[in-house]
Amino acid sequence: MAVKGKKGLGRGLGAYFGDEVVEEVTSEQRTGINHLNETNISHETENRISKQDDEEHNELKIRISKIEPGRDQPRKQFEEEQLQQLADSIKKYGVLQPLLVKKTENGYEIIAGERRWRAAKLAGLKEVPVVVKEYSPQQAMEIALIENVQRENLNPIEEAMAYQRLMKEFHLKQEEIAERVSRNRSTITNSMRLLNLTEEVQNMLVEGKITSGHARAILSIENPKLQTELARKIEQEGLSVRETERIAKSQGKEKKERKKKTTDEALELIFKDLEERMGTAVGTRVNISRRDKNKGKIEIEYYSESELERLVELIESIRQ
Repeated sequence: MAVKGKKGLGRGLGAYFGDEVVEEVTSEQRTGINHLNETNISHETENRISKQDDEEHNELKIRISKIEPGRDQPRKQFEEEQLQQLADSIKKYGVLQPLLVKKTENGYEIIAGERRWRAAKLAGLKEVPVVVKEYSPQQAMEIALIENVQRENLNPIEEAMAYQRLMKEFHLKQEEIAERVSRNRSTITNSMRLLNLTEEVQNMLVEGKITSGHARAILSIENPKLQTELARKIEQEGLSVRETERIAKSQGKEKKERKKKTTDEALELIFKDLEERMGTAVGTRVNISRRDKNKGKIEIEYYSESELERLVELIESIRQ
């Protein structure tokens, strides 16, 4: 997934965080991994950021024990190794970017920054810097999604489920979601299609046993059992995406051929019955030849001149 630039990020987060916080998030994107950015920022820069936050964002120091994870956090999995790396950086330099939180009855709930909060706990910190703001449930959900998507923190299924939730709970259209997270509408559509995979295949994607490319190829198979079988085959045999696409395509072709064969057999039985009924009615053998589903011809056999005359009289009697 390509990392979006500053322009795309600003469209999503600027209205929520303010330009200065957006600037910090964008800076982290340039490094690709948050803890590397924190390691490379000088103490002079840290002091400048802290002072700027104090003046413009009303930054507070809050005890970690009074902060809880966001209920609208789309991210469910956190890599322990990366958390530990960030924790080591925080031990040296502290938490350089404040968490975005909202006030609750019992304390504070994280809107953005749960990874920093978890790492700070690992580092043994007692309190962390926060910016307190009030947001509606929809705004909180959007901010958490935007931050995670822009930093590529979500696995494909978490991202798809977050989009689905925005659509179901807050009645957003795909075009509106795409605008908020600076994505193309087709990206949102393709992401949500992953939820059509079986649960086992989704878990394999989350666990890295198959890639997103494999998953998209498997989506061309409608049968849940065949989806799972192909996913297992990918893991066991190390199939490439191209090989997976070829297998999925062949399975789809076989399905169409079986359906066509079943349809042809059903039609044969129908026309066989019609031939027998007409043969009984005219008292001789009748054959129906089909050109397509709407056209064909009827052949009525006769074995003598007198039988032909009888058939002609029979047909003429129908007109009377």
